[in-house]
Amino acid sequence: MAATANKGFDWFLPGMAAAVLLATLFPEPGARGGWLHPEIVIKAGVALIFFLHGVALSFGALRAGAFQWRLHLVVQLSTFLLFPLLGLAMLAVFGSSISPPLRLGAFYLCALPSTVSSSVALTAAARGNVPAAVFNATLSSLLGVVVTPLWVGWYEGVTGRGGSLGGVIVDLVVWLVLPLVVGQLARPWLGGWAARNRSRINVVDRITILLLVYTSFCDSVAMGVWRGHGADAFATIAASAVLFFIVMFIVGRACDALGFSTADRIAAIFCGSKKTLASGVPMAQLMFGESPELGLILLPIMIYHQLQLLICGVLAGRWAMRTDARDEPATPLPKGGLLLEED
Repeated sequence: MAATANKGFDWFLPGMAAAVLLATLFPEPGARGGWLHPEIVIKAGVALIFFLHGVALSFGALRAGAFQWRLHLVVQLSTFLLFPLLGLAMLAVFGSSISPPLRLGAFYLCALPSTVSSSVALTAAARGNVPAAVFNATLSSLLGVVVTPLWVGWYEGVTGRGGSLGGVIVDLVVWLVLPLVVGQLARPWLGGWAARNRSRINVVDRITILLLVYTSFCDSVAMGVWRGHGADAFATIAASAVLFFIVMFIVGRACDALGFSTADRIAAIFCGSKKTLASGVPMAQLMFGESPELGLILLPIMIYHQLQLLICGVLAGRWAMRTDARDEPATPLPKGGLLLEED
C-alpha cells in the first residue's frame, strides 16, 4: 500500500520494474516447473499477504466514520459499479484493437476494490475526512473478495472466456478469506507486535508482492505472449489516465450535488478513484493463475497503480494548502490498523 507522499525514496515501484525485467531475462525459475515452484510459492504468498491484512485490520478504527452513509454509497458505487461500467464502455470504443488478455486485464482493473493505506494516508495529507476514508477503504477491501470475482466471472462468461467460477471462489476462500479471518482472530495476540514491527512487516509484504509479480510474468515471457504487444503499454497508459480523470470528475460532481464538505469530498475522491495492487496481484494469481497471459492481464493494474499515486500525491499536496485547512491540525492516522504500505 504505497502512500508515501511525504517520505523519502520508495523502492517498491522500481522493484516492480526490476521484477518484470528479471522475468524477461530469466523466466525459467518462476515459470511452471521452475525451481521456485510457483504453484506453491504463489498460494503461500497470497495467504501471507492476506494474513497480514487480517492482523492489520482494526475494526475499532472504523467506528468514527461508520454512519456517513451517503459518502459510503458514493465511494462503493464508484468502486464497484461506475468503474466496471466505464470499463465496458471504453472496451466497446476500442473494440478488437486491444488483445483479449489485455481487455480482460482492463476489466479486472475496473472490478478491483479500492486501496486501503494509500487512500487513508493521502486523505490525511490533504486534511480530508480520515475516519470516513478508513471505513470506506476497509469496506471496499472486504467487499472486493466477493464482488470482484463475481464481476470477472460475469465478464468472462459474456466474452466466452469463462472458466469454473466455483473453483475460483473455493481458492479465494481457502487462500484469501481464511488467512484474513485467521489474521483478524490473531489480533489480540499479534496486534501489538505488528504495530511495533510495522516497517519489517511492510518489507515482507512488499517483497512477497514483487515475487508474485515476477512469477506472473515468467510464464508469459517463456511462452512468447509478449510478442507483438509492444504498443499495448502505451495504449494502457493513455486509457488509464482517461479512466482516472473521468471517475474523479464524476465522483467530484456527485459530491457537489450532495452538498459534501470539502473534507468529505477529498475522502470520496481518494477512496473512489483508486484501485488496489496489493490485493489485485494475489487475487489475479488465484483467478487467472493457469493462464500464460497473466502478465498481460496484470499490466493495466500495474500501470494504473503508479498513475494514481502520482496524480493523487500532487492533489493531496495542493488540497492541503487550501484556505479552510491551513489552520487545522492534520488528522492522525489510526494506531494499530492499516499496517501495510503497498496497495
